[in-house]
This record gives sequence, structure tokens and C-alpha cells, in this order.
Amino acid sequence: MKPIRIAALVVAAAAVVAFAGVGRPDFAGGASTPSGGITVTGTGTVQSVPDQAQFSLGVQTNGPTAREALAANSERMRRVLAALFAAGVVKGDVQTQDVSVSKSYPGNGYSAANSVSVTIRQLAKAGSILDAASNAGANDIYGPTLTRSDQEGLQAKALGAAVDNARAKARVLAEAAGVRLGSVTAITEGGNQPVPVYEAAFAQRAPSAPIEPGKQQTSATVRLTFAIG
Repeated sequence: MKPIRIAALVVAAAAVVAFAGVGRPDFAGGASTPSGGITVTGTGTVQSVPDQAQFSLGVQTNGPTAREALAANSERMRRVLAALFAAGVVKGDVQTQDVSVSKSYPGNGYSAANSVSVTIRQLAKAGSILDAASNAGANDIYGPTLTRSDQEGLQAKALGAAVDNARAKARVLAEAAGVRLGSVTAITEGGNQPVPVYEAAFAQRAPSAPIEPGKQQTSATVRLTFAIG
């Protein structure tokens, strides 16, 4: 009879467990606890006037042999660099982009090319600096890309404006839904970058090429989630 008594005890214990939750609220699914929140995307934009420009300056030469073409090119580029430095450009703002020698087609000679990236930090001097480089032998001038020297500060302002915009949107949604807006529970930053301003390439030896800085927009996007109070 002992096996029968043990089986009866097991059945009784199962019945107690089955009826233990009767009459109690269901907390397992979290139905009685608010979840989720209000998620919005905010954007912020800051306008500024560019205060520096970046150009690509190049020298192209030809020669009967690859060595002669490169030698002539190197000599002319040295003159261009000297003219840039004499015009006020610092060495840290000049960087070589490309050096190449190739067979000329049609013909039996060779063509050599050398180009540098130049950052001009005073836009008022850009025209005279380009003139100096052109007079020294630069025959490929492209740009400018106009930017701001304090870009990090502008990006921070744009992010702050984006957060304010997201918060304003969340308040409207909370009011419309009849709930109280809680604290921020999550923030995700977007990947917006400043919108550069481009101008057409400048003609070789153009006297005092005019440069109009215009305006630049620095934008930011954030995604915020607010708790519901």
C-alpha cells in the first residue's frame, strides 16, 4: 500500500500548486507594469560662414624619357611649394596627394604629374595664394572645399539643437496621448556631417580668383526614448 499513498501525496501537492495563483494578478507577463516608452527622432542645424578653403594644386610635365619628365616635374613642383610658403601657407597645411609617371599616348614621350592638397586658413588671401602657385608653374588647380575651423564646436551645437527638437516632439506626443513624459532612457546619435560648399575649378593663371564663402550647414540627428510616467 505504500506506493499508492506516495502517489496520492504527489497528486495533492500538484493540486495545491495549480490553485496557488487563483485570484492573484498576473505579474509574469508584466501586464500591470508600464513598458516601452515614447521614441522620437530630433534634428538640429547650425548655419555658419566658412573660414578656410582646401585646394588641390598640381603640376603636369612632359619629357622624352620617364626620368626627364619626372625631373622637370619635380623642379617645377619645388617652385610651386616655395611660392606657397612665401605666400604664407604653413608646411603643415600642404600634403602630397599623388606622384606619377606614365607613357604619353599618342607619342613616344612620358608624362609626369604631382599634386598637393593645400589648406588656406585665411580666405581673404586665397586669390593671391592661387596666383602665386599658378605663376610658379601649377597648371592644375581644383577646388575649393570650404569648411569651418571650429567644426567640432558647431557639431556640438547641432547635437544640442537636435536633442531639444526631440524633446519638444516627445512632449507633444505625450500630451496628445494623455500621459506624463518621463526621463530619457536611451539616446542614439545619427551620423550627419557638415555639408561642404564646392566651387568650379579655377582657370590657369586667373588673376585674383574671387572666392565667395557663402554659408555652410552643420546638421545632427538623434533618436531619444522617453519613459512614460
